[in-house]
Amino acid sequence: MFLAAAALVAAGCRQDMHDTPRYEAYEASATFADGRASRGAPTGTVARGWLREDEALYTGKVAGELVDQFPFAIAHADLMRGQQRFNIYCTPCHGKLGDGHGMVVQRGLRQAASYHQDRLREEKAGYFFDVITNGFGAMQGYAEQVPVRDRWLIVAYVRALQLSQHASVNDVPADKRGELDASAAETPSASTEKPVAAAPAAEKH
Repeated sequence: MFLAAAALVAAGCRQDMHDTPRYEAYEASATFADGRASRGAPTGTVARGWLREDEALYTGKVAGELVDQFPFAIAHADLMRGQQRFNIYCTPCHGKLGDGHGMVVQRGLRQAASYHQDRLREEKAGYFFDVITNGFGAMQGYAEQVPVRDRWLIVAYVRALQLSQHASVNDVPADKRGELDASAAETPSASTEKPVAAAPAAEKH
């Protein structure tokens, strides 16, 4: 009888490995002077990947002033990546042309800003990065969804959109202008197209 009782007591005290003693997040503890079980990082240490030493790259500013230069070179592949990210995160409000006529606007939501207005065409690149990061007005910040580098690539694509809607022949390299002339020559204009002959009227019986 005694052995059976001892076995029952032992079974009640059994503790499986999946239920090991531990502190939960933010649980109190008498072990430390501040009463907290969760410990902060030692003074002067920085978590891996959070040094943020390049101010321009991570904030779009230097000494509090917006930058107008990209913190790294933008290649063609980068611009394509920026277009892809723009299409995912920005077109619902700003539209594919960046004119502010995205799908949610067409469904009745607040009009989004057009990148082609003079004020935004004259803004510095760092301004767009800051807005994407922290939000502006009704627009939320996208720092949680879009990595730092991708935010800059979106800015690069916004610049490309702005140029696409306000470019002139002078913006085309001199050695490429001939291609534009050839393309224009191959495209018939409305005045040079031959009129289509009218179909003969049906005979009355």
